[in-house]
Amino acid sequence: MAAWPLDPTLILTGVALLALVALLVAVGFGIALMRRSGADAGRMAELTGRFDQMARAQSEAQARLAEGLQTQERALAATVEQRLAQLGDRVGLRLQESSTQAQQSLTELKERLAVIDAAQKNITELSTQVVGLQDILSNKQARGAFGEVQLEALVRDAMPAASFEFQATLSNGKRVDCLLKLPQPPGPIAIDSKFPLEAYRALKEAKDEAALKLAQRDFQTAVRNHVLDIAGKYILAGETADWAVMFLPSEAVYAELHGGFTALVEEALRRRVSIASPSTLMALLTTIRAVLRDVRMREQAHVIQRIVGLLLEDVRRLSERVSNLQKHHEQVGKDLKDIATSSEQIQKRGERIQEVEIEESGATPTPAPLPAADLLIAKR
Repeated sequence: MAAWPLDPTLILTGVALLALVALLVAVGFGIALMRRSGADAGRMAELTGRFDQMARAQSEAQARLAEGLQTQERALAATVEQRLAQLGDRVGLRLQESSTQAQQSLTELKERLAVIDAAQKNITELSTQVVGLQDILSNKQARGAFGEVQLEALVRDAMPAASFEFQATLSNGKRVDCLLKLPQPPGPIAIDSKFPLEAYRALKEAKDEAALKLAQRDFQTAVRNHVLDIAGKYILAGETADWAVMFLPSEAVYAELHGGFTALVEEALRRRVSIASPSTLMALLTTIRAVLRDVRMREQAHVIQRIVGLLLEDVRRLSERVSNLQKHHEQVGKDLKDIATSSEQIQKRGERIQEVEIEESGATPTPAPLPAADLLIAKR
């Protein structure tokens, strides 16, 4: 806290009061000594006058002190009032800033709460969708339809419309989810969708070693049965390719199979069954599409060769016609040169006629012999 400043007037007034008190004490002491020594009445009167003067001086000093105190009090009151006004202004400004910040914070809080509410609604909807998907996948028929729909979407996106058929019936009466129509070799390729979700869930939810081994055995059995089913139904000599594809509509199941059951994957390959996930199936379909494009180009090779032959014949005819046109232009140029020569000769003959002078006597001049070149042109 700041100390109040000291007024010089108050300091001087205090010193004067101290001196007055000291003087009174001295006078009293002198009176006492004079009484003891039996001083005369004149001396007493003098001391009494001085005492009155000192009393008047003291009164004046007290008046000045009271006036100084009042002045100091008014200055102090003005200073305090000014300080209070400044303090009030600062407090009001701080309160206004705090109110503005609080209002901004409330606005931001409302916006964030609105975002949180929207996110909560999305989470609720997503939870509902997840529950619906779980209900779908818990049913074997619905789970099979889910895999077929995903397979159909991948094939339609990657392959030409005429190169596949869904739910195709083979000669043995079996229906395959998708049959890719490829030329021989390799021939049509069968793709069947399988989804061993229950065995996979049991494998992931196993709590102890015994439950894990049991789940692994069940998962391996389920996948092997699917492989045997595809190999027996959809690989037909002379009708389909000598291998087929088992489509797993889950990357997690595919990763678990290739990560922990490599022997089963090798067994599937020995039985001419290739296991594919959505990503690997898309790569396979892209490769097959490139093969189909190459086959179509080979099939159209003779057509391309015939068209190229026709183009070469057209180029030969064009070359002949250009040659004929060039010869015609050369003949035209020669003719124009001959015409120019004849024109020059005619002009020279006209100039010589103008130079002939006719004699006034009317005698007929003897014509001068023509040059050999003129005789040759005249004969022509």
